Parts: sequence; C-alpha cells; structure tokens
Amino acid sequence: MNQTTNTAALENPPPARAWAGQRVLVVEDSTVQRGYLAGLLRQLEFGEILEAGDGNEALQVLERFGEFGTFLVLTDLEMPGMDGIELTCQLRERCLARHLIVVSARDPRLLEIIESMSFEEGHIDLLGTLLKPVQLDALGMLLARAGNKAEPRTACAQPDRPCIDVLKQAIAQKQFVPYFQPKIAIANGHLRGLEALARWQHPERGVLAPLHFIEALEGTPLMADFTLLIVEQVLERLTEWKHAGLPPLTVAINLSADNLAERSFIDRMTELVEASGVPTSSLVWEVTETAVMRQLSQALTNMGRLRLMGYGLAMDDFGIGYSSMQQFARCPFTELKIDRAFVNGAAQWPNRLGVLKGALDLARSLNVATVAEGVELMEDWQLLGKLGCDMAQGYLLARPMPAQDLVGWIKHDRRRLKALAEQR
Repeated sequence: MNQTTNTAALENPPPARAWAGQRVLVVEDSTVQRGYLAGLLRQLEFGEILEAGDGNEALQVLERFGEFGTFLVLTDLEMPGMDGIELTCQLRERCLARHLIVVSARDPRLLEIIESMSFEEGHIDLLGTLLKPVQLDALGMLLARAGNKAEPRTACAQPDRPCIDVLKQAIAQKQFVPYFQPKIAIANGHLRGLEALARWQHPERGVLAPLHFIEALEGTPLMADFTLLIVEQVLERLTEWKHAGLPPLTVAINLSADNLAERSFIDRMTELVEASGVPTSSLVWEVTETAVMRQLSQALTNMGRLRLMGYGLAMDDFGIGYSSMQQFARCPFTELKIDRAFVNGAAQWPNRLGVLKGALDLARSLNVATVAEGVELMEDWQLLGKLGCDMAQGYLLARPMPAQDLVGWIKHDRRRLKALAEQR
C-alpha cells in the first residue's frame, strides 16, 4: 500500500537535522531502487551517499570507514547473498554504523520481525521500518528520531546506571520533574488532558529521559518517593493552571508494579491528593498489564479502591502483553491506551490495523475511552478519526513539554489542532 504525503508532519520538522551532511549507505540489489532511495536521501541533505548490492558488499563498504564511521544504513530485506535480516544481525553485533532503517515490499510481518529484534544491547539504533515505495515524508519522520538518540555505544561501554545514593540525592533535591504531553480529542482538536512524563534535570548532563533512571529506581524503596515527588508537582501545576484560568484538565501519572501493589503507598498518595484540594477526577493513574499481573490480587484490590475514590484508571501499552484483553476486561479501567506499536504506521500496515481495530472495538463494548499513542503521521491521525478513537498523543500533535510552556502552547497551537481535526 502506498504511503501518501504527510504534509502536516513536514510543517513541523525537528529543530536541526542531525543527519545533514552525514555519510549514508543504501543497500539494495535493484539499481533502480538504489537510485530512487539515494535521490530521497539527497533531498534530505545527506552528504556522502554510498551504495551496496547486498549485505556482504555492505559490510565491506562499512569496514573501510572504521568504528561508527557511517551515520545511517538504509537496507532492503530481500537481496541475493546476505539478505537484510542477516545484515541487521551483523550490524547489531558490530560497531560499523550509528543508525538503521529497513525497507521492504514483501509481507509487512517480515518487517515486524526486524522491529521485534532486541537492539538494547546492540551497537546500532533501529530508527524504524518502512514499506515500499518509500516516501520522503515517512523517511524524514524516522530520521527525526536520530536527533533524540544518544551517542553511539562503543564495544566497551557500560550501561549508564546511576547508583542509589545519586538517585536518593536527586529525589531530595527535587531534580526529577514532570514534563507534560497533551492528549488531543480527535473529533475537534481540543485539549482533553495531559500525561505526566518524568524527566531528570541533571545538574551536569541537562534534561535526561526515563531510560537513564527508571530501571535503576524500579524494585527499590526509592520508587515510592520518586513517584510521590512527581505526584506532588503535578498537583501544584494543576492548582496553578486553575488559577491561571485554564479549563479543568486531567493528568495521567504512571504507577509502577510495586507502587500499585502496596497499600501503604496508595494511602500516602491519596492523602497527598486530598491535602492539595485537587479533585480526584483530575487524576488518572496509568498502569501496565505487567504491573497488574506481577501481584494480581493486591493490584486489583488497590485499583478498586482508587476507582471508588473517583480517580481514573488507564491501561497503558495495551496490546503488547500476553493477556491484555483478559486483564482489561476484569479491571475497572476508564481509559485504554493503545501502544504506539499498533498505532504508528497503522494506515500502511494491515497487521497493525487489525490490532488497532480490535482494541477500539473492545473499548467501545466496555464503554471505555480510547487513547492512541505514538501518532506521528497524518495518515494515522485520519485513520483514527475514521475508526472512532477518542484521543491521541504523539509528535504530530505535541512533544512533551515543561509545565511553564503549556499555556503558550495552547494559545499557539489551538488553530493548528482544529485544522487537523477538520482533516480527519
């Protein structure tokens, strides 16, 4: 299926093209296709554009430029000699290129295999996959992710995992703060709510995303203090926004498995909310299926308590667990958040579309609001409107932002979001 032009996405390009002037390697056995892809890359302002006919030739080319000497490898899947899947495996294990994009005209499920591979411990970052024919806007959207990637991992690099004492000090000094990503009503483009996403305002390294600290916090007593710090700041912002004349907003906050299962933590959290004067209906607690399943009985008990108090409950990342449907049906959720894996590119990927439709049908049958995550393409936004999804989050609409930027964002983007809603 062709990827149509995504003009809305291109109207909001990343602040700087991290790939401009960089070296790229196109791996494709068809001379015509190689020329077409090279032409797209030239339009995107890449510097040196190299070509290879299969995986074996690609590795030879990459080796000439040394460790991480190439910014991007853009490879097809089906090739004689070494195919794209084997090349991808080789690139994960060797320090030859910084980023990878895989394309194919074959069964979309073959590309899903690539996206299912683990790149966490590898030496290359998968920016994403695309169905042929590749379109300029879709390629540009994937490349925009490269600007948010860290520097390449070297063979001897160790995971960046802060110690407990550093995290404890960061919590005490309130270095962890919430950023807010808007949730937009698809029907009219109005701001329906926000999700609070934790960031670390590191005194030396700047603003750090959760991948730099969440794993180190999980399973430790500090997770409770960390979550309560985020909740406290969200309550303060809600109070400030009310005084500033903003309409009532809901804010979703993530709860870990340990938090959700611990009665004493739930008591501390609800006491904090009660003391703030913020109505319980202003808060939505987001939990994953994994969090529910880890300590099922305690989690269900506390979720029931939270709903009786008037809080909202959202199942996060729906669709990626082994029994998501069963858990969703048995828990008192008010929102269903559909994972970006089934939203991003759903207009082009039949298998993603199937899961997306099923999730929306299930939520409707249970009278639960739906939120689609990872909306980056105009085609996906329009598809969600046709399918009757309630709300959307994603870079097409808004990136996570500091609290002080929200009022200005609302004033600046109101007209743009209304125009998007009219195009659904």
